[in-house]
Order: sequence, then structure tokens, then C-alpha cells
Amino acid sequence: MKATEWMESFASGKMDDKLSFLYGNAKSVLEQQRQRYMDAIQEFTKLYPNREELYLYSAPGRTEIGGNHTDHQHGCVLAAAVNLDAIAVVSFHEEQVIRLKSANYPQDIVELTDLSVHLSEMGKSSSLIRGIAARFKEMGVAVSGFDAYTTSNVLSGSGLSSSAAFEVLLGTIIDQQYNGGNAGAVEIAKIGQYAENRYFGKGSGLMDQMVSSVGGFVYIDFADVENPKIQQHNLDFEQAGYHICITDTKGSHADLTEDYVSIPQEMKQVAEQFGKQYLREVDPGEFFEAIPKLHGVCSDRAIMRAVHFFDEDRRALLENNALAADNLDFFFELVRQSGDSSANLLQNLYSCRKPTEQGIPLGIMMSKRFLGKSGAVRVHGGGFAGTIQAFVPTKGTEDYVKEMEALYGEGSCYVLRIRPVGGFSFASAVR
Repeated sequence: MKATEWMESFASGKMDDKLSFLYGNAKSVLEQQRQRYMDAIQEFTKLYPNREELYLYSAPGRTEIGGNHTDHQHGCVLAAAVNLDAIAVVSFHEEQVIRLKSANYPQDIVELTDLSVHLSEMGKSSSLIRGIAARFKEMGVAVSGFDAYTTSNVLSGSGLSSSAAFEVLLGTIIDQQYNGGNAGAVEIAKIGQYAENRYFGKGSGLMDQMVSSVGGFVYIDFADVENPKIQQHNLDFEQAGYHICITDTKGSHADLTEDYVSIPQEMKQVAEQFGKQYLREVDPGEFFEAIPKLHGVCSDRAIMRAVHFFDEDRRALLENNALAADNLDFFFELVRQSGDSSANLLQNLYSCRKPTEQGIPLGIMMSKRFLGKSGAVRVHGGGFAGTIQAFVPTKGTEDYVKEMEALYGEGSCYVLRIRPVGGFSFASAVR
């Protein structure tokens, strides 16, 4: 459709069914999303006034629910796509170039005639564009190019994975237009990880991209990374009487790379003592029997982080089973155990190089006092700084948000909704 046709469709409410599907049907939410998409279309037409046929896409952020730092060891995770997302207005052409302007960032221009790794691009969004296009080309897909304007409400550094949303958004655009949608959600996730690892220069696991691409509430077993086992759930926490709240504790992520990298490094050091590359390949019983021998060979922290992995990997499966059985009481108990394990064994609530900056432990302590025996709270995502996750009874959600925002500032606490799908094209029918 042309820009004027899209604008009329949103303004008149013709797109409300699709917006409700992605974001919920609250009147205020629909009004906000209508305006958001219309604003994006207007920005696109300012940037690329000669483009007529426009397409719209969306890809969600994600919240990790179980399996803190297990995916990079090929373990099990439980996570969900959420109603915060990255959206794109796109027009395709045959110019062999991708021009992409993200809100509040300079325009990226990637020539499709050169899809090699550019060291100067590492850490920049242009590297992800180039890497994703390169991987599709390696798969035999002829990508001709497009112009795009993107905007995202997935908070950067929040543990909701704004980068995975961006990668899945790009993968969905290319797959839908140039590949007939044949790659599918799992392959799009792998393509995003490939670009992030090789072109962007970040050695990440596959969980973020997989959840963003697949959508819904998902349990993923990464024992076979090429063919992960995926189980989706239809549990609606809101119907069950709870909200998922994510609070940004406003800690700085600067100078934390060493802290993040140390976790997979130390876990792999333990695995190597058994002749394995990843802890998932090590027999848990053999590991626990060997702890006295590991002491002095591996650091104490590495051993405890390995203990966290084995317990957390098993716990993710138990959480999955609890959700399948609608046993929320047991599920919340497991979430609490997960939070305690992250604090005491994984040790990712704050940086030991910044011992006085403890925004995450402070938020968890205040949340526990508020929740009492109801719901649960834990660190969210990579840790060290950033966000906490709480399951809050619906009747107390408004007060919980006020308490967290009194501590960390207005707009710091997000009440999330689980989104039923991953990468989404507005040209497609609602699934």
C-alpha cells in the first residue's frame, strides 16, 4: 500500500485487529500504537519521498523467565516475547543497497556488493545489516535492497534484547520479500546470531534471537544448537491474576564487558576439565563428585558458577513442567530459587569491581518486602546492572509500579504483556 493508504487504515481503525493481536486491546494502547505507526510512516516519507509502495514489519523484545546464563552452555531456557518491539517501514528496490535510518541514530548505508566483515563496523548496527544480508546470500537468496525507517520501544540495556528484536526485524524483512518466507522463525534466529557473533563481534548465545523470532511463551532446549527443541505455552499470566513487571534499576553498563565475559569463560574452564567444550556435555553426577579435585584447579567462583548452571538447567525444565500443569505456586517457588542461585552462585547481581553500586540487589530486596509470600522476583538478563523481573499480583501491580518508580524514577517499571508471535509482517494475515 501507499503511505496515504496506510495512514487512512490506521486512522480509521482498520488495522486495530492486528494491533490488538500484537499489543492488546486496551483503548489507550491502540491509540498509542496507531499514532506510533503513523508517525513512523511520516518519518519514512520525509527520508525517502520517492518511494511509493510501503510495507510494515514488527519484531518483539523478549523477557527471560528461567535459565539465567544457561544458553551459552547449550542448556535449557524459558522465555517469552513481549509487547515492546521494533517496527520498520520499508520500500524495496533493485539498487543493491540497504539504507536504514533508526530513530535518533544516523542512517546506515550497506552496499550489497560488499558483504565481507568490516572490522571498523563491529559494534555498530550497520554490521548487523551487512551480516544478515550476507548470511541470506550464502543461503542462495538474492537480496536486491531496500530503504527503511525503524523505531523501537525495547529499552536498550534492559535485558529485553533490543539487539535481537532489530536482528529478527531485518531477518523477517529479507525472508518475507526475497525468500518467500521460507527460512522460518528458527533459521531467522540463527541468522541473527550469526551476524551478531561474526559481524558485530559479540559472542552471544541463541536464546534472545530465538524467542524474538518464535514468539509466545517458549521453552527451548539447546542441546542440539542446530536443531533446538522448542515447546510453546499458551499460559496467560494476566488471566491467572499476575503481571510480569520489569524494572530498570538505572545501573551503568559501562565497563562491564569483563564481568559478562567471565561467566561463559569460567563455565567453559570447568567443562574443559572433563574434556568437553560446554557444561551441558558434562554429566552432572560426575561434576559434583569431582568438586574436591576441581578445587585448586579451577577458581572457587568458576566451580560455583558451574553448580548454578547444572541446577538452573534442571530448574528451567521444572518451571516448564509447572507451567504446563498450571501449577503457579510451584513455578513461583522455582523462580525464587533461580533468583537465589543467581545471587549466591552465579554472582551476577553487581560487579565486584563496583561493590557500592547495587541497584539490582536493592530492587530485589524492596520487591521481596512488597510481595511477601506472593509472586516472585529475580535478576533479569545478563545482570551486574540493568533490570529485575517480578511476578506481581494484578491487584497490587499499580502500587508495585509506584514503589519501584519512587526508587528508580518515573518510567522505570514496565508492565509487560506476552506477545503471541515473533517477527510479523502487516501484509500477512493474523496467525
